[in-house]
Amino acid sequence: MPSTRKMTNKAGESFYEIRVSRGRSAAPLSMRWYPPAGWSQRAIDRELCKVAADFERRCQAGEILSRSEQHEREAEARRAAAKVQTLKQYSEGVFMPAKTVSISENSRSSFQGMLEKWVYPALGDLKLPDITPANISALLLSMQAQGKAHATVVKCYTILNSLFKMAFLSDTIPKNPMHKVERPKPRKDESRHDEVEAYTVDEVRHILACLDKEPLKWRVLVRLLIDTGIRRGECCGLQWKDIDFQGNSVTISGNLCYTPQKGVYLDTPKNGRSRTVDVDPDIMALLRALRSEQAAQAISSYVFTQVGSPEPMHPQSPTRYMKKFSQRYNVPDLHPHKLRHTFASIAITSGADVASVSEKLGHSDKAVTLRMYTHADQESIKRASQIFRDALKQDTKKAGQG
Repeated sequence: MPSTRKMTNKAGESFYEIRVSRGRSAAPLSMRWYPPAGWSQRAIDRELCKVAADFERRCQAGEILSRSEQHEREAEARRAAAKVQTLKQYSEGVFMPAKTVSISENSRSSFQGMLEKWVYPALGDLKLPDITPANISALLLSMQAQGKAHATVVKCYTILNSLFKMAFLSDTIPKNPMHKVERPKPRKDESRHDEVEAYTVDEVRHILACLDKEPLKWRVLVRLLIDTGIRRGECCGLQWKDIDFQGNSVTISGNLCYTPQKGVYLDTPKNGRSRTVDVDPDIMALLRALRSEQAAQAISSYVFTQVGSPEPMHPQSPTRYMKKFSQRYNVPDLHPHKLRHTFASIAITSGADVASVSEKLGHSDKAVTLRMYTHADQESIKRASQIFRDALKQDTKKAGQG
């Protein structure tokens, strides 16, 4: 059984250290778990047991390694690197096994898909030291010529950059060809197209009015996304234990994901930490109604389930539903991430501070919030221009009076 003890960090935050013993032959493994603010001790103890049991299972399965074991695995990877020749051999034998330790299952699946679809056909059979900047640039240009989205081309560039950096730092190759490959720039015809624009307040009101005609499950889900700005997977991963009906809030403690290899599974939130967000009382009333409706069909621990089943909703289902919703009500380009942008844009434009918005969105860095979500609408741009003109006129009047 794992041991647990309550501790406090330098910032004064309470956390629990979970330690799993592996006998005398190996050092124990440990992790930290931060309970969400506002939880009762009973709720904390119950969740702590689950987290500790899951951590013990992962330790026993070999998914968790000590630092020395990680270093040994990396050393083994370097030794294996000396024997490989082609990019595909290096990727499958060294790069992807090493990456699996540090990235999520969802990211691993995304990496694998990009490698198999684009990188291996173009560069996979070439010897790693023989690959030139021209080879890599040709691949990226080919993707652009085929009309691939800028984000897709950049992802390919990022993966190749990571792969060749690893090979270079481990002395598998004498020089890194990525040092001479320019990061892809968007085509002129897609510079604006790739940006995710937020809805205006009037457009959100139209969406809410249309939602009143939709099934209860979808009314609750879409309104939650609009009201809180949470991610699609975080919304699909909500369980009834995360809903605080008295406090009008929900705790984001999971992220429902899907990969072809693993199917649908519950992961930790993207930044690795739980957070609690407040929810409109009207939406909480809809959640109560949904709980009653669900209990009459199939009791589940999940808030959003498959039709007639206690299994959680597939994380792609909201995207598919919103596409049909867009067509029914003539709402342009409705999808979960656009609602996330909309929450941040309207909140910041209306005067909310960036730190608070960042916390609610679950960003680990406020710079991400600023970079991705401060989209000014046309009214804001006009208002900024008018403020400038008014200030200039005021200064001119003062100068005339002097």
